[in-house]
Amino acid sequence: MAQLDIFRLDGRVAVVAGGGGAIGSALAEALAGVGARVVAAGRSRESCDATIELVRAAGSEGLAITADMTSEDDCDRMVRETLERFGQVDILVNAVGGGAGKVLHPAESYPRSDWDWIMELNVRSTILPGQAVARAMIERGHGGRILNLSSVRANLGINSGYSAYVAAKGAISSLTRQWATEWAKYGIHVNAIMPTFVDTPQVATLLADPAFKAGIVNRIPLGRVGETADLVGPAIFLCSDAASFVTGQILGIDGGLTATQ
Repeated sequence: MAQLDIFRLDGRVAVVAGGGGAIGSALAEALAGVGARVVAAGRSRESCDATIELVRAAGSEGLAITADMTSEDDCDRMVRETLERFGQVDILVNAVGGGAGKVLHPAESYPRSDWDWIMELNVRSTILPGQAVARAMIERGHGGRILNLSSVRANLGINSGYSAYVAAKGAISSLTRQWATEWAKYGIHVNAIMPTFVDTPQVATLLADPAFKAGIVNRIPLGRVGETADLVGPAIFLCSDAASFVTGQILGIDGGLTATQ
């Protein structure tokens, strides 16, 4: 159907920061499936190579880049190598982050070392690739799409020691709106997806606790935790021309969780 063509990404180049992770890999494969050439960048070359195999199996071209998204030099090099290979960058998906549940402390005594780690893992790893890719988009003059990964915890507190994590995800949501406002004049659309718990290896130990999982599921109207596949449709939408008048938005993907709060 012609109407579905607006979701296609043929001729575009997408960089997935954190492309070797469970969410990044799923989104990279999905973007390739609708025509994008994909760069998977992350600390683990082996994981990024595995993602690029999925990209190629989906019928597209790919490039794996070993890079640390908390390093300004690495992010600049990631963009440079992308331009050398493909000549352009049209989409950035910021899929680095996490740490939920790994460093829980009372708010009144949250240690700086753990706070800084969560901020580095989530906020700095979003800011640096975002800036590097935006500079390339601005210089080229053709606009682009930036998709950040927030969390329902940006909007919802929890009585379990999550001070740093909720602050980090709140910062990403606010940064998304700020970038969208500043970069609109360059034709750069900036949005975020805001999932609840997604079943990935990163949270496997949490979800393995029956009581913890039941507590999560019981609060979600659709009665289950999220899966990486649940993020695919929203990501394609926000990275495509179907979202040509959408920017600065934080799209909840939470089975109705935030609607109940």
